[in-house]
Amino acid sequence: MMIPKLHYISEGSSPKEHLENIQKACSSGSELVQLRLKNVSKKECLKFATAAREITSHFQTRLIINDHYKIAKTIKADGVHLGQSDSCPTIARAYLYNWQIIGGTANTIQDCETLIHKNVDYISLGPFRFTTSKENLSSVLGLNGYTVIIEALKTETPIIGFGEITAQDVTDLLVTGISGIALAKEITRDFNSIRRFNQLLNASSTAEKRHTFK
Repeated sequence: MMIPKLHYISEGSSPKEHLENIQKACSSGSELVQLRLKNVSKKECLKFATAAREITSHFQTRLIINDHYKIAKTIKADGVHLGQSDSCPTIARAYLYNWQIIGGTANTIQDCETLIHKNVDYISLGPFRFTTSKENLSSVLGLNGYTVIIEALKTETPIIGFGEITAQDVTDLLVTGISGIALAKEITRDFNSIRRFNQLLNASSTAEKRHTFK
């Protein structure tokens, strides 16, 4: 299964706003969105994840649920993303449908190796630079950090960069060997930027299809 090169991580001051932003991302051409609701009850999360599934299904956009793998299975999302303090990918894998994908967050070579050993489908590696959207931030990697880690890993597992990445960074980041990027603020600020990022990443669905059927 191809992992899209551009991931939109949902933002909003309320769960309702997260859904509105997911809809905007889908209608602007996002191939994958991650519903990232923090500090809401499981019941609330299930409700909004169900609504997000309806939106993404309409646009044929892939939906990843942050953290809640049981909810991801219930609503038949395309997968789950597990942060470093979330559930273990091995436990989630045993629970999920075999077609659902699992992503994990990493900051070091060791983190990546652990995730690869646990058979995740992609790794979000970062942060690229300092970000205020995460508490207890891990050390910032920069271009050099990505280069060192990716060269050491020599893995087939797609590596997705995150952490205050802008359009100006994409070309240099791709040189490090990453497969794609995950963005929150940069897209929320301007959903039209999705097209620009897709062009920079060469992530249009036609390019992806060509790539698959070679």
